[in-house]
Amino acid sequence: MRMRRGSLLAVAGITTSLALTCCTPGPTAGQATSTAAMSDSVPASSPAQPVEAAPTTSMITDGHDVVAENLEAPWSVVFREQTALISERDSGRILELEENGGTREIGVVPGVVHGGEGGLLGLAMRGTEQLYAYSTGADGNRIQRFELLGQPGSLALGGVTTLLDGIPAGTNHNGGRLGFGPDKMLYATTGDSGDRSLAQDRESLGGKILRMEPDGGIPASNPFDDSYVYSYGHRNPQGLAWDAVGTLYATEFGQSAWDELNVITAGANYGWPAVEGIADEEGFTDPVQEWEPAEASPSGMAITAGAIFIANLRGAALRVVPVAEDGTSNEHYVGQFGRLRQAVVAPDGDLWFLTNNTDGRGSPGPEDDQIISVGIRGS
Repeated sequence: MRMRRGSLLAVAGITTSLALTCCTPGPTAGQATSTAAMSDSVPASSPAQPVEAAPTTSMITDGHDVVAENLEAPWSVVFREQTALISERDSGRILELEENGGTREIGVVPGVVHGGEGGLLGLAMRGTEQLYAYSTGADGNRIQRFELLGQPGSLALGGVTTLLDGIPAGTNHNGGRLGFGPDKMLYATTGDSGDRSLAQDRESLGGKILRMEPDGGIPASNPFDDSYVYSYGHRNPQGLAWDAVGTLYATEFGQSAWDELNVITAGANYGWPAVEGIADEEGFTDPVQEWEPAEASPSGMAITAGAIFIANLRGAALRVVPVAEDGTSNEHYVGQFGRLRQAVVAPDGDLWFLTNNTDGRGSPGPEDDQIISVGIRGS
């Protein structure tokens, strides 16, 4: 594992995130160049004063609870107040988690086309009546908003509005994470869908982090005129989380050299396919930490108690990165639960992580897939 020299914006406090496929390695990266375009029109985070990092070796309390089991290729977990909702990639189903640990189907996202890493991916909630979903359809990936009807125990999907479609899709590199930022805007990660040239093409929606208004409009404060593109030069980002001062972090799958943890800045170019990992090349924004793909393959992430919690697929571990000491990290539960897809902070402050052993790449146990809950000291 190689760490970046220097430090991130330091932060203290608690925040939650919406976090969530290990990608088949592609061919060797070609050479492309582009200068990062920046914009002062998007509100930027103010640096916080350095704080003492939470000790990663003792943040997680002893023991764990199994919150749910026997899920089928689950991908995302979000909360409607106290009630968890779960997406299943291949079936297109959205499940409601019941108090007894059982699940009930609240609906199926129409037109989901599963193949490889495509299908029903990320979810996000706005209030109690609007559920957003990122999924693969016949004409590419799309972001849709559903009316959420009823009350816990009888929730159901209502009418659907497609906010954005035509996002490049493939058997791999579909991105798929959704999250509402502190600015109330909806963010989405998209992959290059196996066509690496898309990541540097600002006219394409592939290989980007997108930013939109809750109704699907393009914010006037986006860094590029009349464009959803917030940052570019991404291969396959799948994790989003904000810290207490509003700094946006994202995880990204590398090809064969380095997976990445990035701080996302409006208009910045993160280098793919010209560079992978820390390159120190002008015009590209380096990650703040990188790992060999076999050790990591980072998907969903959450921030709480001054630390970043990252679910790793190939690494089969929960990685903890102190926000104030970005050059360090610790791994927990290595190999204990298999592949991990998402980390999310539950309403009670516990950390939930989602296993992903039934997605065709893992070795499922008799009760897989599961949601595991652990306590976090200081949350």
